[in-house]
Amino acid sequence: MSDFAYEEDSYTSNKIDWNVWKKIFSFLKPIKKFVILSIAAMAVLAATDAIYPYISKFAIDEIIAPNQGVVEVNLDKLPVFIGMYVVFMIIQAIMVYLFIYWAGKVQTELAYNIRKKAFHHLQVLPFSYYDRTRVGWIMARMTSDSRNLSDILSWGIIDFTWGVFLMVTLIVVMFLINPILALIAIAIVPVLFVISTYFRRHILKAYRSIRKVNSKITGAYNEGLTGAVTTKTLVLEQANFNDFDGLTTDMRKQSIRAAMFQGMYFPTVIFLISIGIALVYYAGGNMVFEKAISVGTLYLFTSYVWQFFDPVNNIATIFAQFQQAQASAERIVSLIETKPEIADTDEVVNTYGTLFDYKRENFEPLMGDVAFRNVTFKYHVGEQVLTDFNLDVKAGESIALVGHTGAGKTTIVNLICRFYEPTAGQILIDGVDYKKRSLGWLHSNLGYVLQDPHLFSGSVMENIRYGKLSASDEEVIEAAKAVEAHEFIMRFEKGYQTECGEGGSRLSVGQKQLVSFARAILADPKILVLDEATSSVDTETEQLIQTAIHRLLKGRTSFIVAHRLSTIVHSDRILVLEDGRVIESGSHRELIQSQGHYYKLYTNQYSEEMLERSKH
Repeated sequence: MSDFAYEEDSYTSNKIDWNVWKKIFSFLKPIKKFVILSIAAMAVLAATDAIYPYISKFAIDEIIAPNQGVVEVNLDKLPVFIGMYVVFMIIQAIMVYLFIYWAGKVQTELAYNIRKKAFHHLQVLPFSYYDRTRVGWIMARMTSDSRNLSDILSWGIIDFTWGVFLMVTLIVVMFLINPILALIAIAIVPVLFVISTYFRRHILKAYRSIRKVNSKITGAYNEGLTGAVTTKTLVLEQANFNDFDGLTTDMRKQSIRAAMFQGMYFPTVIFLISIGIALVYYAGGNMVFEKAISVGTLYLFTSYVWQFFDPVNNIATIFAQFQQAQASAERIVSLIETKPEIADTDEVVNTYGTLFDYKRENFEPLMGDVAFRNVTFKYHVGEQVLTDFNLDVKAGESIALVGHTGAGKTTIVNLICRFYEPTAGQILIDGVDYKKRSLGWLHSNLGYVLQDPHLFSGSVMENIRYGKLSASDEEVIEAAKAVEAHEFIMRFEKGYQTECGEGGSRLSVGQKQLVSFARAILADPKILVLDEATSSVDTETEQLIQTAIHRLLKGRTSFIVAHRLSTIVHSDRILVLEDGRVIESGSHRELIQSQGHYYKLYTNQYSEEMLERSKH
């Protein structure tokens, strides 16, 4: 799928694509029982709404009994009227309760089904998807879009059902009573529908524009507050105010436009209904004088003309909502139908299982030999990073990758982890093309520690245990001790039960790094990747991390992407990269002796560190 599919503006919202909605409707299958029950409740409710004016007709004709200008009150039938009214109210109350209950079930279950399906698919999508897709885009699909669709497919369908059933019931009853008056009464319905559809579409469109501008205003507020210091230092007050003033002016215009449509809509509808009622009064009044119909019947028809407004308005609103929700439907479908660029073949799945159902008994032990064979790689956007790249790494060997930004260091480790796959060539693990083994097999033998490691909300104990979910508390503590993390953890008031906060916000960078090392050592990976693992910590913490790294590397194949060259002096082999090529290779001692590119990098950095320390 091309990148444009992830942009907001690429989605249509001006017409209904029923192929997309058919896919969204499929989410209703597991809860079709509640859909049918709620529709049935609304059908009964629509029938009672049509019956209510008929009860009033009965009261007028049978109890009040107007005749040639003389009112003859007959209270004998009052108990019947009261009984009919009580039964009517009870049925309506029960139906309202049932349809709210069942529609609520549909709304909740539908949102759950959409989010579950989408989240399940997100687990399958490769790193490359997240690399080029904005987090905000994904979050919007999982929250506002799924909520929007669940609302319209629950309450929208039910309101539509009520509207259709009520209109059909009203028309049938009117034609049964008096076809001529029925034709006169429904003459305004097509015009009413066209007017309602027009106004509703424009009202929803206007409010959608207001929400978009309001989002920009919220963003401007946020930037203005968080970037206050930058604004002051760069003297951007006037420019920021002008931008903000432009946004608020735009919102004012959009709000006035929406209010104008809203203000014109109801008077227009009332005017049309009044014309319909006038026609009914004119024709019906003559029929009353001619004793063709009763006064109660005339009242019934005028009530039905008023009642046509609600269902017509509802149906027009729902069609407009479907048009506005078209973009949400397309975005949800695009997310769920995004095909993973990196996936196991059917043959591999049959042997090793899926990401959600491993067949661990078929996993071969991973020794740790890694080989690149004429590997070429290019990202979706940008120049080619690797061309005919070759590399052989023996099990247990530690490889350091050095080079300027864009040299290909992170690309190489991402290819090893199979976050991406070679555009051409092969990557072999233990002599076998890793595409012939499952992603689960590789990732279960893989440890990856980032420059800024991610910790999940939860306790320190839980975050370390993510490395091995079956680990006991004692095993977690031993892992923490192995990487020098135990001491600082025990200084916390709650020790291992201390909450890390979202993203590990309650821990320092160095503490998060050590917790991530403990997690990695608990997982006991055969291949370990350290990506700039010490570039964001102070010198004292770096010493602790160096001790942790030394213990982590024992007996594992490791790849270290290094910013601080002092951290890789003990690596078995150092590869100096430039434009995706290895320009130097050897141990730290060998490369220093050769006085090439690495020698210059190391001596320059060493001099800078010494100068920095002397200042303190």
